[in-house]
Amino acid sequence: MNRGIIVALVALGLASAMVKAQAPTATADPYANNADPGKTQFPLAAPAGKNSGAMNTAPAGAVNQGPLDPAKWKYGPDYSAPPNSKIWNPVMIKMMKGEKVTGGTVFSTDSPETYCAMANAGYDFIWTEMQHDSRDWEAVGRMWRACPRAKAVPGVRVAYTDEREIQHAMDLGALVIVVPTVRSLEEGRAARDWVMFPPVGKRSQGGGQAFDPDMWGSVPGGYRNTINDNIVLIEMIETLDGAKAAREISEIPGVTGIFAASGDLGNFSGYKQGSPDYERLINIVHDAAIGAGKRLCGPLAWRDRPDFTCFQAGSETAAIARGVSAELGPLKDTQGKPEVGPFAPKK
Repeated sequence: MNRGIIVALVALGLASAMVKAQAPTATADPYANNADPGKTQFPLAAPAGKNSGAMNTAPAGAVNQGPLDPAKWKYGPDYSAPPNSKIWNPVMIKMMKGEKVTGGTVFSTDSPETYCAMANAGYDFIWTEMQHDSRDWEAVGRMWRACPRAKAVPGVRVAYTDEREIQHAMDLGALVIVVPTVRSLEEGRAARDWVMFPPVGKRSQGGGQAFDPDMWGSVPGGYRNTINDNIVLIEMIETLDGAKAAREISEIPGVTGIFAASGDLGNFSGYKQGSPDYERLINIVHDAAIGAGKRLCGPLAWRDRPDFTCFQAGSETAAIARGVSAELGPLKDTQGKPEVGPFAPKK
C-alpha cells in the first residue's frame, strides 16, 4: 500500500479516536463541550503558511473527492438518526396515524402559570401566537420551560418565513411550527429550510434550551439526530397566490400539514365562508394537501369537515370564559348591581 495512504489512514484513525474521546454531552450551551486548548491535535490540518489545495483536492480516504461542489456533496452519517429510531413527539405520532390533532391557542399571556394551565387542559399542542402578539421570545422560552412535560407539546405560529424567527422558535424547543401566509413554493421551501437541520434543511446548530436534558436533550437517539423526524411543520395558505401554489407547497419534503386559513382566505378574497368563491379556495387547499398525502388543518369549527384532521382551537381567554360558563351555568354574570359607585350601571 502507498506510504502516503497509510499515513492518511492513520491520521484519520487518530481523528476518529479524538472525536470519540470528546463525545459531547447534552447541554443547552453550544460551547460547553469545546476541547481544552493545548489538548487537541490536528493531523489533517493545512501546512503552516501553505495553500493546502483542499478546494480542488480532498485528503486520502475522504468520501467527497474532486473539486468542492455543494450540489454533489455526499452527506456524512454522523448526524443521522439511529437505525429504527422511534418517533418521540406525540403530535407527530398522531399526525402519522391520521388522527385528529388539536392546538390550543395562547394568544396574549406571557404567564408561565397560564401557559401551563392551557398545556395541561387536554390539547395536543399549544399554538403560541407570535404573528399577532407583541410578546418576545424570552417570554416564550420561560413559558415553555415551565412545563416541558405537559400534555400539550410547545408549538408556535411565527410571524413569517424568516430564519431568525424560526430558529428562535426551534432553539427554544418548539415541536410544532406554524408558518403563516405562505405564498409560493420558494417561501414554503425557505420555511422548511430554517426548521430542519441538514441534509433536509439549513438550520444552524446554535444550542438553546431545546438541547437541554430537561427539554429534549435526553430524547432517544439525541435531539440533533432525531428532530428532523419529529418536528411538525404546518404551512398556512391564506392568499390567492398561496392557493394557486398550494399543490407545490404541499409537496415540499418535510412539510407535515397544510392549513386552510379560514379567516384570511376570506380577507384576501373578499368572500365569506359559505359563498361559492370562498369554498372554492378551501377546496383547492383541500385537494392540494390530500393529493400530496399531507394532513389538512383548519379551525376547530371544521373538525367534522371531510379530510380535516388538524385544528386550531380557541385562545386562553376564550377557554377561561367557556370554562366559567360551564361551571357556573345560570349563575354566570349575575353580579350585584349597586346604584352608585364604580360598579353601578353606566348611564
